[in-house]
Formats: sequence, structure tokens, C-alpha cells
Amino acid sequence: MLPYEEMTSPERELWDAFPEGRQVDLRAGTPSEDDPAQGADWGPERTLRAAVVTALARGANAAPPGAVTALHVAGARITGQLDLAEAEISNRLRFEGCWFEEAPSLYGAATRTIGFIGCQVPGIDATLASIEGTLSLERSVLHGTLSLMRARIAGELQLRGAKLSAPDGRALFAGGLVMEGGVFCRRGFVAHGGIRLLGAQLPGGLFMEGARLENPDGPALLADNAVAQTLVFTEGFTAQGTVRLRGAQVADQLTFDGAYLNGEDVALDCSRMQAADLRFTPAAPPAGAVDLRGAHVSVLHDGENSWPGVVRLQGFSYASLQSEDGLRDHDVTRRVAWIRREPGYAPQPYEQLASWYRQVGHEDDARKVLLAKQRHRRSTLHPVGRVWGHLLDALVGYGYRPWLAGVWIMALAVLGMVVFGGQSPKQAQPGQGPPFNALVYTLDLLIPIGGLGQRTAWYWPEGSPAQWLSYALIAAGWLLTTAVVAGVSRSLNKS
Repeated sequence: MLPYEEMTSPERELWDAFPEGRQVDLRAGTPSEDDPAQGADWGPERTLRAAVVTALARGANAAPPGAVTALHVAGARITGQLDLAEAEISNRLRFEGCWFEEAPSLYGAATRTIGFIGCQVPGIDATLASIEGTLSLERSVLHGTLSLMRARIAGELQLRGAKLSAPDGRALFAGGLVMEGGVFCRRGFVAHGGIRLLGAQLPGGLFMEGARLENPDGPALLADNAVAQTLVFTEGFTAQGTVRLRGAQVADQLTFDGAYLNGEDVALDCSRMQAADLRFTPAAPPAGAVDLRGAHVSVLHDGENSWPGVVRLQGFSYASLQSEDGLRDHDVTRRVAWIRREPGYAPQPYEQLASWYRQVGHEDDARKVLLAKQRHRRSTLHPVGRVWGHLLDALVGYGYRPWLAGVWIMALAVLGMVVFGGQSPKQAQPGQGPPFNALVYTLDLLIPIGGLGQRTAWYWPEGSPAQWLSYALIAAGWLLTTAVVAGVSRSLNKS
């Protein structure tokens, strides 16, 4: 520690003000002269050596009993490193509009509320720090990483209006961060580089209204396995790079209302995530894919233009769907088109959607979804399977439209009446059997089991058109019966 006699005038002023908690204001009073971006050029009248500031923060010049000490300095140029690693700090620290030559170290420190307000700082290392209060970097500019790895903050983390820019791509490195209050990266917050919140505990929530994250060469936000009360990405929130929330648990709401997700390959990765309420209503469809595989939400809110061209839905489950753009929530055509954004064929998204339609009492829509599922599945089959699939679809709608069989029978019955009614068949045993009836004869041909007595009593001359039609009707009867049995069995088994 420097002797008092060797301190400069501003250092002595800070030294004397500390026991009383008074602010030391070294600002010139004009915005251009007080801009921290110009702090490297400030003269000795505004310069504090970090050794003096460190000594005070670590407990030098102790105050008399009952005094409330605080280190509060504004408009200072701080040279050297503010080294508070492993320190136990019992007083508040507040730096306002200051310029730091080196990145302060709070590694493993135990401190109260600390603030860097509107400062220029080459990064901050608060790894393993324990802060019994708020950590505020409002309106500050960091030209290096803000590290909060496995730190614990009892109050809030305030980053409103802050700008983080890290050459190594890690603007905020906070894996394992334990918060008791909220994390506020609101309006004006910009991060050039990734934000890492892997496994973070955020019971007070993460709020990024209007924030901008720029990391096009990597993930803009990594919050895998984070546990949060709420995650808010709204009011023009913009991410150049992937927003990744794999395995995250959100007790309340996860919202992207009015957001811009511009990750090129994968814009949003929420695989294995759990949330009570997912509000996915971005300002424009994401530039890249949205991955919801294995995720579960209680309520999904979306809009017609919410989704990109690729949405991975295998294993995604939900209890309710709600549209936020005035469309009917149960619009089955739109919902099936949503599922078709899944690359390739996956049966689970169809089954999940059909289950939800049944749950809300829309049985007809559930059948439409399962029919769409079979049509999608047909495209994955070999040629013979596709041909049989087309027949099942045309004849009985894969069992989900059994009334089609009745339509076919009626059409064939009319055809038979017209053709057979204008001709005279021969009686198998002259003078025996019922009189010929074209309608009953046609129905007898179409029914493969049992009989109405007409088919065995009458026959057509060899090679006549009526004989060929009778053969065709017999084949059609067997085909219709087989299609009905196969289709209904398939629908009952939910295959």
C-alpha cells in the first residue's frame, strides 16, 4: 500500500472520503470531456492508481464504529489492475463514468453491491465471486469477457444498456451462475460474442427485451440445462447466431414475442426443454430451423407466420395449442402443414396432434390428422406399398373415411343396373330360381361373402361385355372388402 504522503491529490481525496461514504467526482462537467471512451487521455488530475483503490476496498483506512463506508468515484482514470481476488469486502463499491486500464479481478471475492456504471472496462473476472447484493454494469462498455463462472449473486445482475465485446467470442461467460434476483439485459444491451449460461440457476428470470446478440460464427446464447422462472426475448430482441436452450427448465413463461432469430443453420434449439408456457410469436419467421425435439410445454402460443421452413418436432409434446393471430386454434390444415415442416417422416408429431384434437373434442379433425399421417408415410414406402396405399386412400381413406366404400358401392350398383338392365342373361337352370333383377344381381356380385341368389341363378354369354363387367364387379367387391378391413384395422391400431 502506498504511504499517504506519496498519494496524488485525487487519491488523497478518495482516501479521505472513503470512511464517510462520500462520492469523489473527478468529472470536468462537459459530455465530451467526460466520455469514458476518451479516458486514456485524461490527465493526472483525474487519475487513480489501482493499488490505492484496491487498498481501500480491502479495508484500509477503516472507518470509526457505526460509520457506513463506501467507495464511490466518478470520472476517474484507473491505472493498473484493481485486484480484489479472494478479498472479503464489507463496503459498497461504485465506479461511475470511469476508465480502467486493466480488467478488474473479483475472482473468488466476497463482496456487497458493486457497480460499474457507464464505464469503459477491458473485461471483468468475477469467477466464483459471492456478491451479497447487486452487480450492475448499466451503460458500461466491456472490451473483454465478463466472467461470472459459478458465481453467486444475491441481488440482481443489471446489464441494461451495457455493451460487451469479446475478441475470443465469449462476451458473457457465466456457466453455473447462481442468481437469487433477476438478470436484466434490457433495452440497449448489445453483446458482440456469445453469452454462456450453461446450467445457470435463474429463479428471478432472464429479461432481454430489445437486446441484441451478435455471434454469427457460433451460438449467440447458450443456456443448456438452465433453470429459470421466466425467459423473456421480446420487443425486438435480435440474435445473430443460434439461441440454444437444450434441456432448460422454465417454470413459467418462455416468450419470443416480436423477436428476430437470425441464426442461419439452427435459429432456436429447445430440444429436451420444459416450459409451462411457450409464446412463439416472433416478428418474422426465423432464418434457420427451430428444434423442439423431446421438448414439453403446457401451452404453445404461435401464429401463422411464426415458423421457419424446418421445424424439428419429433418427441415434442404439449397440452394445449393457441393461435395468437386471429386464426382458429383448431385449424387442422394449418396444423398439418406445421408438422410437414419436420424433415422426413416422423409419426409422433401426428399422433400428438391427433391426441390433442381428441382431447378438445374434435374427433373429425383427429381423423384428418391421422389420414395426413398415412399419406405422408406412403411417400416413404416401396413402389408396391405406395400403390396399395393409394388404393386404400381412394377406397376408404385408410379407414378414416369408411363412407367412401359406400360411395363406391352405390356408383358400381348404378353402373350394373344400367348395363345389366338392358340385356337378357341366361338362366342357369331353366324354370328354376328367382326372376332376374339388375340391382340385386349387381349387389350379389359386389358382396363376396354369402349371396342373394342372383349370381348362381343367372349367367351371361361367353365373351359378352356383361360377363366381363360381372367379373370386374366381383373383383371390385373383394377389393373393397379387403380395403375396408385393412383400413379400419389400421386406424384402430393407430399404425
